[in-house]
Parts: sequence; C-alpha cells; structure tokens
Amino acid sequence: MKKYIAVVLLSIFMISCKSKAVAVQNNNENKEITPKEEKKIIEKHYNNKLDFSTLYIKASARYADEKQSQNVTAEIKIEKDKQILVSVRFLGITMAKALITPTTVSYYEKIKSTYYEGDFTSLSQWLGTELDYSKVQNLLVGEALDDLRNGKYTQTIVENLLRLDDEKSVSLKKSFYLDSDKYLLQKEEISQPAENRMLQILYSDSKVFNQGTLPTSVEINAIHPKGKTNINLNYNNISFNEELSFPYSVPSGYKKVIIK
Repeated sequence: MKKYIAVVLLSIFMISCKSKAVAVQNNNENKEITPKEEKKIIEKHYNNKLDFSTLYIKASARYADEKQSQNVTAEIKIEKDKQILVSVRFLGITMAKALITPTTVSYYEKIKSTYYEGDFTSLSQWLGTELDYSKVQNLLVGEALDDLRNGKYTQTIVENLLRLDDEKSVSLKKSFYLDSDKYLLQKEEISQPAENRMLQILYSDSKVFNQGTLPTSVEINAIHPKGKTNINLNYNNISFNEELSFPYSVPSGYKKVIIK
C-alpha cells in the first residue's frame, strides 16, 4: 500500500526520507550570477504566482519501482492556503484519501484498512525533514518548495537554466532550477548525502490560464539503497474558482497508524 500513500501525500514526503544522494554532473561551463541578479530572478519567479481561491485537478498517476508499477487516477482539490483533499482511485474504486490542512495531516487506505491522523511535527520527525502545508501546495502548483525570498543561495547558470543552491545547510542540500524566460520552476533537487538520500522533482508542459501559469506534468524521482522509485502526475482536467466540497471521513473498523 506504500505506493498509494506516496501518491496521496504527493510523494515527496514519503520518499524523501529514504532516498539516495546522486551527484549531478554537468560538463557545461557554469556562469555565476550576481546578488542583484539573484534578487531579480526570485522576484520574477514569484510574479508567476497563481491567483485562485480553489483549484480542481483530475490527474493520471503512475507509480513504478524495481518490483512493480501501477496506474491510478488522482482527484486533487485545493482551497488555497486552507485545505487539500486528494483521492486516489484504481479502476474507479477509492483506494486512499488524504486531507491536508495547515495544522493536520489525515489519510486512510483501503487495502490494509488503516488510517493516520496527526500534525506536521510528528511527520517531520519521522521523515527526518521539515514539511508543512505550504510545501505540499507549492509542489502541486509548480512553485519552489521553500520560500526563495527567505533564503541565501549560490547562483549559477547550468545548461541554460538558472540554478539556485541553498547555502543554509550542509547536511540537507537543495537546488532550484528556473527557466531564463519566464522564471518558471523546471526542476528541484533535495539530497542528504550523509544518509544517502535524493529526491528530484521535474515540471513540464506548463499551460497559461487567466489565473496564471500551471505545470501540467510533475515527475518525481527517488533513488535509494533498495532501488529506484518514479511517480508521474499528469493533469488531465483543471478548473479554477469553482465551489468545491471536501468530504473526508475514515470508514468504520479501520486501524489507526502510530508514527514514532
């Protein structure tokens, strides 16, 4: 059932704690960016911010590791900065559902009839990396997981992409890649070299709406000692600012999962 949980929690948090660091090799010449240019880059990235009250996404999702692969559908509902509801279905049957708010994370899955209710503090301790509601929402709409305006970065140009490397932590490395035209996020990488973990998120097929620009393809790759994991999300149906409902209730008889 881990693959369904990975999709429900948008993959990044369930995988990032078990990934392997991979050195990114680049034979092209790197060009340094001045602090003034860095500020401009970050400002222009946030000029792309989506302006919406609600967002509905119907996506196809594919999970694959070295032992199995699975295609499912995911229905994603977002009330901006308030709540996210994700329903994962296989052959039309709801296999897992998650409700995420700024203070709580809840999900249940059907195969083993289990559910979880908690906050981001316990999940962060369990995963070994800080997470919050904003990171989940940012992942879905193509914004950098971290607020780039609050960080300090080493800036270079790599393969025609603007690369920002977080200088804050040596143990947790983060890199963000933006295109040089519209400053949209193309890729981000998170690695913990000492613990052999790496996570890569790639965005593509961006479409322009009245509310802003949204990537419609999200690819998540993780490499860890036991193998590789790949998850692809393709947004097939997108609508903004509709009245949405967020029904969530754990079926009776399910067993609560305790995270220690």
